[in-house]
This record gives sequence, structure tokens and C-alpha cells, in this order.
Amino acid sequence: MDKKIYLNNLYDYYSLLFTEKQRLYFESYYFEDLSLSEIAENNDVSRNAVHGQIKIIEEKLMFYEQVLHLYEKAEKIRTLIKDLDPKLKKQLDDLI
Repeated sequence: MDKKIYLNNLYDYYSLLFTEKQRLYFESYYFEDLSLSEIAENNDVSRNAVHGQIKIIEEKLMFYEQVLHLYEKAEKIRTLIKDLDPKLKKQLDDLI
């Protein structure tokens, strides 16, 4: 799986574990596709500060998944329920 997609998926599960500023940097970089320089300029910080925070967030996302396995478990559940009744499948998928 593409690293960017994987990190976005992990972020869906763990985003609330980050500070507001970290979420802003991550979302600007990965969702809005802004460059590090653009994010730095928008937030009146250095490019290196933004780069450092993005790397910290990426490492923490990987660590959280390594410890908690929320994304991995959700994918296993989705695989198990794919052949269920569509109504029940939707209800279970909404819970994930």
C-alpha cells in the first residue's frame, strides 16, 4: 500500500491523539497537498519546524498502530463481513 494512503488511514484512527497544531500541519501536508514551505509561511514558523512535526506525527502514527492495531483489526473485520447480508454489513461497517 502506498505510504501516503496508509498514513491517511492511520490518521483516521489516531488523529485525536495529536495537538491541534500537529493536526493542522498533517492535514495541510497530506490532505491539502501544501508544501512544507507553504505550511511554514501560513503558520509563521520555519520549514524545518514543519518538517520535524510531520516526521514526528508519521512516527507516532506507525507506533500507535504497532501497539494498538486498530487499523489492522478493522481491515480484518471488513474482510470477514464482506459476504454478509448487505444491511448487516452496512451496520457493522458503520461501527468500524
